[in-house]
Amino acid sequence: MKLTIFAATGGIGRQALEQALAAGHEVTAVVRNPNGLSGEARIVRVDLAAAAPEALESALAGADGVLSGLGPRSASEAGIASQGTRAIVQAMRATDVRRIVVVGAAPIGTVPSPGRPRPPKHDPGDGFFMRHLLSPLTKAALRTRYGDLVLMDDLLRDSGLDWTVVRPPQLTNKALTGTYRIAYGQNLRRGLRISRADVAHLMLRVLEQAETIKQVIGIAN
Repeated sequence: MKLTIFAATGGIGRQALEQALAAGHEVTAVVRNPNGLSGEARIVRVDLAAAAPEALESALAGADGVLSGLGPRSASEAGIASQGTRAIVQAMRATDVRRIVVVGAAPIGTVPSPGRPRPPKHDPGDGFFMRHLLSPLTKAALRTRYGDLVLMDDLLRDSGLDWTVVRPPQLTNKALTGTYRIAYGQNLRRGLRISRADVAHLMLRVLEQAETIKQVIGIAN
């Protein structure tokens, strides 16, 4: 396939890039800083914090699918996921590219947004400890970052594109296993961690799975 990967120097984006190239895909990597990227990929340098959609169209033209690892790494970067995704969606419409898979976060199914002002109080996959202790603490600590990700979800739901959102819990740098649990529309019971490599593996896997279109997928060890 011909793929475009956004934020290809981030933790998950870099894993997706390496795995896609190893699988023989033709890859365009869209990044702010290309230092250290593989020479096998076509590189397009764009600052996604303030990207004009027109600047992305050459990176998307002819793509069979799009992967996005966009997400705020700190409170100061909040807004990058929604702003960047808005530009990506507009550029995809302009270039007639439909398929996109993005990374969210496990707790945000219960975070309100303009598009979902009354989400469920608890995720159906969370156990007692997660519902009543860990999830509330995490959402309070990362409220600004999660607010950015739920706005990204709103944009995708309204985009008319063939989207999939992968929602991992705490990310690790462990090696790729290809063995993990997934659930549609909810988190995984006792699903506390997953490696960035396995998240990237799932993102590549679902690209050609029609049943994952317009679905949120939880992933965990």
